[in-house]
Amino acid sequence: MLTGSHAINMDSKGRMSIPTRIRESLTASCEGRLVLTAHTEERCLLVYPEPAWQEKLPTIERLPMLDPAARRIQRLWIGYATPVEMDGNGRILVPPTLRTYAGLEKKLMLVGLGNKMELWDEERWQELLEEPVTSQISPELQSLTF
Repeated sequence: MLTGSHAINMDSKGRMSIPTRIRESLTASCEGRLVLTAHTEERCLLVYPEPAWQEKLPTIERLPMLDPAARRIQRLWIGYATPVEMDGNGRILVPPTLRTYAGLEKKLMLVGLGNKMELWDEERWQELLEEPVTSQISPELQSLTF
């Protein structure tokens, strides 16, 4: 289970360290093999343990090619997908194309979402937190209790 928000830094070469608690979980669940890809709706990256990625991939591949929204999702989600592996120090290298897509600079936020994580530029993350929720609330959310 990937949870929590972690402020981390990325060096000038695009390397970032996975926080220790998450690193241990990822080493156990996927031997440190991850897939980074573009989020299709927001300018951040999705970080999947390789097994979770392999589970989701067939669903996206089966989307109808004649649907423009489906093609966009496939182009971003599959087209940007990049396998990475944690090194001995728990670092991964974020490719330049993905850094550009998500506007990643030095200060980042890694946010756990259960079976995946999001990687945000810290400034964009803070802006997102300050935005009011203005969209219609779906029936699924209306019935949600904590």
